[in-house]
Amino acid sequence: MEKRESFKTSFGVFAAAVGSAVGLGNIWRFPYIVGENGGAAFILVYLLCVAIIGLPVLLSEFIVGREGKLNAIGSYKKVAPNTKWYLSGVLGVMSAFLILSFYSVIAGWTLEYVFKAITNQFVGKSPVEIESMFTSFITNPVKSIAWQLLILTITCYIVATGIEKGIEKYSSILVPALVGIIIILDIRALTLPGASEGMKFLFKPDFSKVNGKVILDALGHSFFSLSLGAGTMITYGSYIKKNENLGTSALKIGIADTLIAILAGVAIFPVVFAFGIQPNSGPGLVFITLPNVFPKIPGGYIFSVLFFVLLALAAVTSTISMLEAVVAYAMERFNISRKKASIITTILIGIVGIFAALSNGPLSHILIFENTFLNFLDKLTANYFMTIGSLITILFVGWKLDKSIIENQITNEGILKSSYQGTYYFITRYISPLAIIIVFLASIGII
Repeated sequence: MEKRESFKTSFGVFAAAVGSAVGLGNIWRFPYIVGENGGAAFILVYLLCVAIIGLPVLLSEFIVGREGKLNAIGSYKKVAPNTKWYLSGVLGVMSAFLILSFYSVIAGWTLEYVFKAITNQFVGKSPVEIESMFTSFITNPVKSIAWQLLILTITCYIVATGIEKGIEKYSSILVPALVGIIIILDIRALTLPGASEGMKFLFKPDFSKVNGKVILDALGHSFFSLSLGAGTMITYGSYIKKNENLGTSALKIGIADTLIAILAGVAIFPVVFAFGIQPNSGPGLVFITLPNVFPKIPGGYIFSVLFFVLLALAAVTSTISMLEAVVAYAMERFNISRKKASIITTILIGIVGIFAALSNGPLSHILIFENTFLNFLDKLTANYFMTIGSLITILFVGWKLDKSIIENQITNEGILKSSYQGTYYFITRYISPLAIIIVFLASIGII
């Protein structure tokens, strides 16, 4: 068995966790949710939800991980031996495996569009032609699988290289690059005529829109945005050194994740409104609508290349953490090397992922509970595995885990002063479980 690794620096922990949290959803989904749900009014509700569900669950996963010093399943078995609490870790590792199998398909789309942007394929195309271009690509089995496997190969290489020399090193490069590109895109977007309408869409408070649905959207996004319930943060927590401040780390990660999502909105919506386009959520906005707009912008070629590189970076920083959650389990469960575990798990994920890729084309007629295979995996992991796993985690830390362990992890065995412990205990016992149950009931359509 190889000696267990750890993150070398505080920034390494921060970059890796932020990279895990910042994914494609931050770039295309969060800005749209903000605009549709009251702009700045929604952001205020969202920040409150991050405080009562996102940060407590994130800190709880860090505590379990650093205390256990093992993978997401092993940490639970070590911290709570001879109990069933480890089921949270099981759901987490299964989530990471299944999410990566279909997320790598969508991540592959970003590489195809980086190629299309570099080769200037959007110029001279009508909106119908660009939509047809997208449909033709995702239904093409060879292209979809090829790009997906390239994403998995890149991810496998980084994870196989190790924590310090792989995940920490590349996250410390990719995350700052991601932020730098967003800032460049923001500056360009804000200089467009009519960009102010896009800023109003994002930031003008409209408290009349704040209702039950808005609160549910805020709760849901505060949960899913931070990559909780997928075993990734427990696994990363197990690599955090004893002298790192877990509370501060969780807070910084939550703030950075939110800021990057908002900055992405600043990059996108001034462009959308400057050209009189109705905003639309999801892949349609970034793979169909924006490629129509880029050729019309002065300097649009550079703008389009940077934008799709941004999407690719956001995708890869997330795939790294998902694969690591599975690899860490495989290494410690089967006592194999990191390299071997990385290759084997990547192959297995790739096999499942091929079926997800084909579900947009040749296998689109095969439905599971009225969903394509890709959509079924998405709903299974998001609606059930991640939410139930996180609920188990928060109940475990709030009601079962010895308070002395929590105190030692938060204060680094008495070295740090902590003024938020009482609030944290109250939230993890009463507020967070209720909020997660609401997210679960909403995600499966009961409320």
